[in-house]
Amino acid sequence: IKLEMPTINLDREVTALATVPEVVEALESYAVTWQKLISTALEEQLKKVPQGDGPLAEVNLWRERNDTLSALAEQTKLPEVQKVLAILQEAESEHTGDLQIVLRDLRKRHVEALDNVKFLSTLERHLKNLTYGTGFHVVLDTIPSLMNALRMVWVISRHYNKDERMVPLMERIAWEISKRVYKVVDLHMLFKEDRPAAKKKIAEAKSTLEQWKKCYFAVRAQIETSGREQHWEFDRKRLFEKTDYMASICQDLYDILQITEEFYNVFGPELKAVTGDPKRVDDLVRAVNGLTTPMEELTFDLFSIENAHDWKLIVEEFKEEVSVENVKQIFVQNLKDPPLYKNQPPVAGAIYWSRSLFCRIKHTIIRFQEVEGLLASERGKEVKQIYLRVAKRMKEYEDQKYNHWRDETEQILPLLLKNNLLTVVTEEPITTKESVRFIVNFSPVLQEIIIETKYMEQLGFPVPEIARYVALQEDKYLRYTNGLKNMLDRYHKLMETMNEAETKLLDDHIQELLRVFKSGHRRLKWNSLGIGDFIVQCTRAIRKFESLVRQIHNNSEDINTTLRFIESTNLFKFPLSKNGDELPKVKEFFEHVKCERAKDVTRMVRNYSTIPQLLMKVEGRVANTNSGKSPKLTSYYAYWENRIYQVLTQLIVKNLQAFNAAVLGNVPLFQTEAILSVSEIVLQPSASEIDKMAVQCIRDCVEVTKHFVRWMHGTCVECPPQHVEEDEVITFSFYSDVSQNPLIIEQAVLITQNVHKLLVSLSKYLKQWKRYQLLWKLDKGVVMERLAAEKPACVTFDEQLQFYMKVAQEVTQQPLIKDEQCIRLQLAPLVYTVQENARGWVISLGKLLNESAREELFSLQEEIQVG
Repeated sequence: IKLEMPTINLDREVTALATVPEVVEALESYAVTWQKLISTALEEQLKKVPQGDGPLAEVNLWRERNDTLSALAEQTKLPEVQKVLAILQEAESEHTGDLQIVLRDLRKRHVEALDNVKFLSTLERHLKNLTYGTGFHVVLDTIPSLMNALRMVWVISRHYNKDERMVPLMERIAWEISKRVYKVVDLHMLFKEDRPAAKKKIAEAKSTLEQWKKCYFAVRAQIETSGREQHWEFDRKRLFEKTDYMASICQDLYDILQITEEFYNVFGPELKAVTGDPKRVDDLVRAVNGLTTPMEELTFDLFSIENAHDWKLIVEEFKEEVSVENVKQIFVQNLKDPPLYKNQPPVAGAIYWSRSLFCRIKHTIIRFQEVEGLLASERGKEVKQIYLRVAKRMKEYEDQKYNHWRDETEQILPLLLKNNLLTVVTEEPITTKESVRFIVNFSPVLQEIIIETKYMEQLGFPVPEIARYVALQEDKYLRYTNGLKNMLDRYHKLMETMNEAETKLLDDHIQELLRVFKSGHRRLKWNSLGIGDFIVQCTRAIRKFESLVRQIHNNSEDINTTLRFIESTNLFKFPLSKNGDELPKVKEFFEHVKCERAKDVTRMVRNYSTIPQLLMKVEGRVANTNSGKSPKLTSYYAYWENRIYQVLTQLIVKNLQAFNAAVLGNVPLFQTEAILSVSEIVLQPSASEIDKMAVQCIRDCVEVTKHFVRWMHGTCVECPPQHVEEDEVITFSFYSDVSQNPLIIEQAVLITQNVHKLLVSLSKYLKQWKRYQLLWKLDKGVVMERLAAEKPACVTFDEQLQFYMKVAQEVTQQPLIKDEQCIRLQLAPLVYTVQENARGWVISLGKLLNESAREELFSLQEEIQVG
């Protein structure tokens, strides 16, 4: 659109030209033409609408309007146009006002178009992604960014901050999102595609439609939270009615795909193998294929809200057929092993399961009958026929289950009632630790028949008379079984508390108890009278036996307390150090251990002598005698004598192990001295004496067992001393057996070897003192005479004196104590002896030097006098 420019000469001044009528008249003609041209252009632009339903069409509209109005606005700014306007205004032409109004409208519309293009350009990239993006993932990522950009336009723009502008734009965006879903969802091909891919496609389409609404409300919440921006609330029906409806359709399609996929997964090779009827499974698969046929042949637009009623009918038909097919599938799949509710018996439970499935499909058919015309269609009639066939199969299933149960119950129930009350599980000799064990012989099948009978009556089936009678006696049977179980539990727990020796001891009493039990596993049946009396008799006998066992155990615990005291006795009680570091000497140490041991042995023997008295108490309970020699207790006496032997063996082994640990430990127990004896460095007492004392201490420990006198065979009476010869008396004790125990021999040898190694180590340590042995091995007199004969110089005397004085000083630097494991070596006597020898040499050299000097002095004096 071009404005026609004046052809007359306008080179003169405006004021001069405004006075020329011909010029003014010509220019007024041009002004009228311009006014009409601009007005027509504005009207045409305002009449234009976006060429398309999408948001990019609106962007293009404003861009085209901006281009057109920009071209016009630029022409009005030309110098020729401006001069014409100035001349007409100067001439006060009547056409000036109308032209100015049109020009102001042009400028206003141009500014609006320019502003809108600027802000819509910020949306353009997002709108292109929305329109041309390669997949739903692009659209899903774009919608949040687009919604935030719309918020900025709403806040900043001067024209798109009103509902009449923003709502149509957002409506176009919603249309574009819907169009993307339209393109992708093709019902004619959807159910023929790969099922996981189809489900993914529908899920993404639904997410995209929901994302649009979700992001809208997220931005709305942000604006409300800020409290500074203009309220963000638009016509929701225009923005979301279509997308919400389409999202619900997508959900329906996804559910349909999911259901058909589950059917296909179930009707596979495994079901064919389980049912053993491949043809029936193939028929089911064909039925599943037919479920989606009405949708594939759809003749209306499923995404149109106007067709919502028709779509609902198709979905309801699908659900109805799926419900029947689903129940049919469950019935076929679980026919051989139906799922049962908790505590339900297998037969009645299977019938309950079958009836519950029937109620499900019956309820579905009744519910769909309420929808007018649903079952009257061809599809509805097919579903009804399926329902009738399934219901017939379920009824046949119930009848077959019931008839088989009734026949089997009438046959087996009388046999079960003839079972004995108890069954013997283990029947070994009573002398072994394992005793006779019983279980209640109430068959689980009998219990199951009782429960089945009750359920069958609830289901309306007639039950056999014998089964009804037994079911009515259920409380009595429950009372009997609980009484028998409690009685047997008490018996088994009591027998488990007894060891083999006690079982042998009470053999007669156990046999008497088993005689009471005998009628339970030999004579009494579940249809017998007197079951209650039998339980009472058994319980009374167990209580009596329990009292006897408790008394035996009390006496056993007293004996065990005595044995624990003996076993825990310390036979190596070491003396405490006297004054800090001062330890007892060797002999003093071993004398103390021996003395303390003698006291402990006296106490142990005193406690040991009480054991026969306790055994005589047991004898009084079991055999009604008090002699300690009852034949009934022979094995029981032997058991306790063996226990005493074990305790004494453990006593000696533990004490020897503790003493060995003390020998090898780093805490010194006693001390010995290193001395010079007959020109040799030795221990005091000597190593051999220490060795002997250690060996004797070990022997004394083992000989403690001599004080524990053995019992006469078959009794708990101590053996009297035996006179072998006139002066020789033999006492039978545990020593002869304990001392031969390999563990004790091994420990005794080990301690002896460790003590010996320790003494050898100390002897090696003392060898370093032999470097001073010349101090005491050389004869001072002989050495001094030889030195005097040589008449050495004073320097020689000085060297010798320095050497011995250095030795005397050196030994004072040596440690006075040497701790080696359990022995502390006192070196002070040895140090003192070495020092004294060194000083003796210094004194002898001093005397010799003094005598030599005197002789030299006298000789010099004589020479002076002669001279």
